[in-house]
Amino acid sequence: MLEKAIVYTQPGCPYCRAAMDDLRRRGVPFEEKDVTTDDAALVEMLRLSGGEAVVPVIVQGGEVTVGFGGG
Repeated sequence: MLEKAIVYTQPGCPYCRAAMDDLRRRGVPFEEKDVTTDDAALVEMLRLSGGEAVVPVIVQGGEVTVGFGGG
């Protein structure tokens, strides 16, 4: 079974939508965390991204990916 991913997002972000569509297509379970409504998620996203205010930030299997380029 694939390890669950966490995707830090914000509403209206086309890259966030594309990243989640990609995870769905690949059958990867994920939890979406909206950084605009969840202060703890915002703090964690900033920590994971090295202080960059950019979404999506995807965490899976201990690996952090900042941004999404498709694929």
